Amino acid sequence: MSTFPKPVELTETIFEALATKAGQPVKHIAILGVLAGIYIGLGGVAATVALAGAADMPFGAAQILAGLVFSLGLAAVVIAGAELFTGNTLFAGPVLFGNVSAKVAIRALLIAYLANFIGSIALALVVYAARLHEAGDGSVGAAAIELATAKAAKNFVTVFASGVIANILVCLGVWFALAGENVTEKLMGLLLPVTVFVAAGFEHSVANMYLLPYAYLIDERQVGISTLTISSIVSNISAATLGNIAGGGLIGMVYGYLFGHKISQP
Repeated sequence: MSTFPKPVELTETIFEALATKAGQPVKHIAILGVLAGIYIGLGGVAATVALAGAADMPFGAAQILAGLVFSLGLAAVVIAGAELFTGNTLFAGPVLFGNVSAKVAIRALLIAYLANFIGSIALALVVYAARLHEAGDGSVGAAAIELATAKAAKNFVTVFASGVIANILVCLGVWFALAGENVTEKLMGLLLPVTVFVAAGFEHSVANMYLLPYAYLIDERQVGISTLTISSIVSNISAATLGNIAGGGLIGMVYGYLFGHKISQP
């Protein structure tokens, strides 16, 4: 029978895992980063399809359904293994405690971020080529555009604040998952935090790297909704990125501050 780890024990496990992740060769981080962008994007695919089929559901129920299926993305990252920028903002904790140098952590974060972007854009192009937006008499494409334009219409401060909350929840999902000893426990651990962040419409930079360009491809060629522009996409992703860094960094630093001195030195 598994025993639930104490907070200090879980913090030590996570900080050790983060130190290992940060020290990987550049090509490993890059390849795993591309995979993470694809995995999170696939979660976005699932969420969009769910929303397209939930037109008659009350508000809230449809969003929760989208959040549940979006969890596929983070589940694939955690269980299959991939380098997700937003989860890796937890590096702030081991950097503060001294497990990882700031230079190594920043290098790993930048590589993961760029690789996540490449994976997300690649998936958006492939999904567009697969004509998924035409499914359900075009309802999937309409759902993607509606969701993306709502995100792109938010101002910078709103997206930043939303990004902070989004990555607090995502990092808690990672934290909970790493407390699990088997696949079932890991899935159950990440499910609720991820569902909440998606259902509430909070902003996740990597998820938006897939959704916004994908919706733009559909919109540019078929619908022409003027609010979804390249500048609005860049603004959204930039603000979400900064908010995600703040949210994930906060979780890492708080646990590093609380429990770092109790962890055995490497």
